[in-house]
Amino acid sequence: MPLPAAVRVTLTAAKRKTLKKRIRGAKTPYRDRVRAQIVLAAARGRANARIAAELGVSTDMVRKWWGRFAARRLDGLADLPRSGRPRRISAAERAAVVALACQLPAVTGVPLSRWTGRLTTSGEPWVTGPARGRARLARACGGCEFR
Repeated sequence: MPLPAAVRVTLTAAKRKTLKKRIRGAKTPYRDRVRAQIVLAAARGRANARIAAELGVSTDMVRKWWGRFAARRLDGLADLPRSGRPRRISAAERAAVVALACQLPAVTGVPLSRWTGRLTTSGEPWVTGPARGRARLARACGGCEFR
């Protein structure tokens, strides 16, 4: 049984320039640099095995990124979204909790000098919604400091 033919894609000058910029960029992540090198080498007509050997990656990786580029162009070189449980706390609720935590308690009518983890999760009227519980509050605030 014959192998499927390799996908042929011609790069426009603008796309070639964008990919070269990704390769030379000082702050470009390594994975993006390798993906751009794969696409440029494949566009020159090099074999997958040769590209893999030159870049020190597997031929499967070369096939994967060249195929994604052929299907979706530059958008195909980005990582696909990861699977996982959907967020329980929406962005609006997270913003409300962070805004509350950034205010002094006295501004909201609580007679204290600063918020504490116990106070913000105590179930009092000023803290409502799904961010109750210290662990949830910490996840919602993403690094806010509560004592």
